[in-house]
Order: sequence, then structure tokens, then C-alpha cells
Amino acid sequence: MADDRKIKILTLSDHPMLPSGVATQTKYIIEALLKSGKFQIYSLAGAIAHPDYNMTKTNEWGDDWIIQPVDAYGNAVQIRNVMYNWKPDILYFMTDPRFYGWLWQMEDEIRWAVPMIYYHVWDNKPYPKYNARWYESNDKIATISKVTSDIVQNVSPGVDEEYLPHAVNTDIFKKLTEPEHTQAIRKIKKDNFGAEGKFIFFWNNRNARRKQSGTLIFWFKQFLDKVGHDKAVLLMHTNPQDEHGQPLDFLASELGLTQREVMFSKEKLPAPDLNLLYNVADCTINISDAEGFGLGTLESLSAETPIIVTMTGGLQEQVTDGKNWFGVGIEPSSRAIIGSQTVPYIYEDRINEGEFVDALVKLYEMPKEEREKLGKAGREHVMKNYNFEKFNERWVQVMLELYEKHGSWNTRKNYAPWRYVEL
Repeated sequence: MADDRKIKILTLSDHPMLPSGVATQTKYIIEALLKSGKFQIYSLAGAIAHPDYNMTKTNEWGDDWIIQPVDAYGNAVQIRNVMYNWKPDILYFMTDPRFYGWLWQMEDEIRWAVPMIYYHVWDNKPYPKYNARWYESNDKIATISKVTSDIVQNVSPGVDEEYLPHAVNTDIFKKLTEPEHTQAIRKIKKDNFGAEGKFIFFWNNRNARRKQSGTLIFWFKQFLDKVGHDKAVLLMHTNPQDEHGQPLDFLASELGLTQREVMFSKEKLPAPDLNLLYNVADCTINISDAEGFGLGTLESLSAETPIIVTMTGGLQEQVTDGKNWFGVGIEPSSRAIIGSQTVPYIYEDRINEGEFVDALVKLYEMPKEEREKLGKAGREHVMKNYNFEKFNERWVQVMLELYEKHGSWNTRKNYAPWRYVEL
């Protein structure tokens, strides 16, 4: 830094206090920046129906972290207001490009004064050439997965891109071995699932179409028909009545799964309580047809609980490092091109019912010692390739480097509001 003042960063994302992946990762980044003592944060906090729109601060960070609730991810008027009244030095924003066309369209109003860094979420190929104009409207793009990194490098090779995958706090998400914890786990199994001996599959996702929540319940019944309805439980940490998903409790009832074969954890949980559920589980499942990263399965691996996932998006780099496996990865049996007005084309990966049931059987029949070995290897994978401390350190470095390289306001450099085009 050229002076001793703190660098000001304006963030746009899901409300950082939400449990979503976008919110969680943004909160981790914000906390790392604040702990460095070199930054101040102004968060436009969206993606939620707010009870009110009053500006808030945290007890821990006071004036260094201002949180302003907004609808969606904010709008041009709000950006202009913060730009000219708070005068940020860097604009950070995160989620997939569908939500930020309006922001890039006002690039000329922003980038003359401050650099823009985009933490990019994307699920799948084909290479989205239609995103090129958006990619090229940033000073830097950080990418959440190897798939996303490859996409940006191929669609816009001239953009400053860096692979910076998600991370989880491994001091929170870990295997619980203390006597009081193991006793609590046994009690949960006995009181909630009817017996300690049942195999518990865990699913931690939003109940939404691409998450394949209804498919999971139907296929789980096929698994139970094979091994016995009293042998296993599917615990779904979700809202079974989410308007964007299916009525999951109704589906379970329709299928006759009324004897605690499928159970729901409906309340939002603090991270330590969520970690307890990963410890209760024998395996965590994610069979989304599109998944930018899939934070729940990374948390599961950190807690030494193996995973079953679709080989799509960021899930495929979690379940294997290319040599070792930390659960079962299921290759798509079909790949359809779907799209919308804002996302003209993208692959949607679907797996086969039989292969999924076989994966459940494989984990169910695996000796406990072998499954525990798989879980331990999964945590090592997380510690090595998704290290939380390195994630925090790198984000501090990225912001310092961005400020040093591009400056802001009176020191702004490396940006021209025009480009030369040969006609």
C-alpha cells in the first residue's frame, strides 16, 4: 500500500450470513481480509427476502464491516451511491454471470475509478463463448473449480484468471473423537433413527430442480428394496417444501417410506452442529445434474465422511485427485444441452439409476475400516488441495496485489475505456 489507510472493498454476493456456498465463501474471504487489519468492507448483501433494509454492523468488526441488505444483488443506483459516497478501492462480486449483466453494462462507470474482481461460478461446458464480453469486463477473475478455470482460459485467454477453489474451516469440519461427542452421536442415532446399527446417508443441499432431490428419494427406495428397509436411512438437510423444489415429505409418503427411512433436518444450523451431522453420517451424497462446486461434500470430506457424487462441475475434483478416490464418482450416462435466454447453452449431466444404487450398495457393504480409511484420505485431500489457511492468505495477497497493480481513483492505472478494433 502506498499509505497506511485501509483498502476499501465493496462486495456483492448472497448475504454473507446465509448458509449458501456463495455466502459462506464470501464470508470467509471478508473475515480473512478484516483479520489482516488492512481492509474495510462494505457488503451489498442480497439473495434473500429481508425483514428490513437497515444497515448493520457486527460487534466484532464495527465500522470496518458495513452490511447493507439489498434485493437480488443490488442495482445501478445503489452501486453509484456507494461508489461516490464511500469511495471503495476494489469491487468484488460473486455468483454466476446470469445475475450481473446489469453490473458489467455499467463497467465504464466503475472501472475508470476502481478495479473489478469477479469470483466466478460456472457448472459445465461447452465453452460459453457468450460469456466472453462479461469476462473481459473485469480486471481479474478468480475461479472456483478446475472446470471454471479451463473455461475462462479458453473463452477469454487475455483475462487475468486465477484458480482459487473453495475451502472449508477444517478446525470446525472434522471428525469428532472426544467421548462427549461420540456419546452424542450414538444418542442421535438411537433417538432419531431407531437404532445405532443403521447405515446413514446424508444429503445437504437446497431442495431445487438441479439438485435432483426427488430423484434421490425414488432411487433410495430402490436401494432399500435391495438391502432391506430397516438397514439404512436417508437424512436430508433441506426444506422439503421449498418452492423451487419438490414436496419431498409427500414423495416419501407416496413411496411408503414412512418408518423413518427418509428423514428431514429442516432448521438452519450453525457450522458445529452441521459438522455433527457429517459425523453421524456414514456417507454424503450429491447427484446434482449441474454443480459449480458443491460445498457440502467438501465439508463432508473434511469431517472424514466419504462421498458419492456425479462427475460434474467441481464435484469431480473433490471425489478424486486423479489417482486416489475419496468415495464413488458416477459418470453421467446422458448429457443434454439445456439453456435459457440468459444462458443459451450448457450441459446438464444425468446419472443412471442402476449405477447410483450400485454406488449406495458399494458404500453400504464396504467394511467399516475401509470406509474410515477412505474418509481419512478425503480429509488429507482437503487439507492439501483446499487448505483453509492458504485460501485466506491467498485472498489477502490477491486484494493487495490488485490494489498495487491497478490502484484506484487518483492512482487508477491499467484501464482504458476504449479499445482498438481493426475494421
